[in-house]
Amino acid sequence: MNIPFVNLKAQYAEIKDEILSAVQEVIESSAFINGKYVKAFEEDFADYSGAKHCIGVGNGTDALYIALKTLGVGPGDEVITAANSFIATSEAITSAGAKVVFVDCDETTYNIDIDLIEEKITSKTKAIIPVCLFGQPVQLEEMFVLADKYGLKVVMDAAQAHGSTYNGKPIGAFNDFTCFSFYPGKNLGAYGDAGAILSNDYELAKRARMFANHGRMDKYNHEIEGVNSRMDGIQGSYPNVKKA
Repeated sequence: MNIPFVNLKAQYAEIKDEILSAVQEVIESSAFINGKYVKAFEEDFADYSGAKHCIGVGNGTDALYIALKTLGVGPGDEVITAANSFIATSEAITSAGAKVVFVDCDETTYNIDIDLIEEKITSKTKAIIPVCLFGQPVQLEEMFVLADKYGLKVVMDAAQAHGSTYNGKPIGAFNDFTCFSFYPGKNLGAYGDAGAILSNDYELAKRARMFANHGRMDKYNHEIEGVNSRMDGIQGSYPNVKKA
């Protein structure tokens, strides 16, 4: 018997009417890029994840890249991350111009081994990207103690950890940035590519939002050179339906 690991057709069948209604609303209102449905998603997902700010972006890889660039990561810097994550994590680091420094996993959780990170820190280390694999948060309090000791930023890759908690708190409560993917096969997926960045720092969130939208906050007023990575309204309408 062939039992699929993920059955997207079965997921869709259970909420077909709600999904089609959500798509129809977006199309009829022409709120295709950002817009009110993305705004509603951002507010809801921030609250759900214990964060103050959420920025919807094009995909999870972009979320990591935008977070790193917002923190000033670039050529000459090193970023520590898990050796056993999907390649998107290291792609985001190299796309930002930095060097990837891998750390092996804990043999019990398969998350990054906190005890092995410190020996990889150098004068060039700028940030750590812990990856919450299989829905399991990393040891967040210990991670931030270590990061604070060396003045490092933490960008959490939570592409597999929507809704996860650590010591009773949603994972969005612990971060410089927490990044999510809504690829269809994720535990909270859209019906195409989509991603999100969470932060509890207003200025960081503002800069990330600007960077993701061609470096602007207002139309045709471009303060910096950014990228084009905006969540579309149709993808933004799905997670709220699935999560309800």
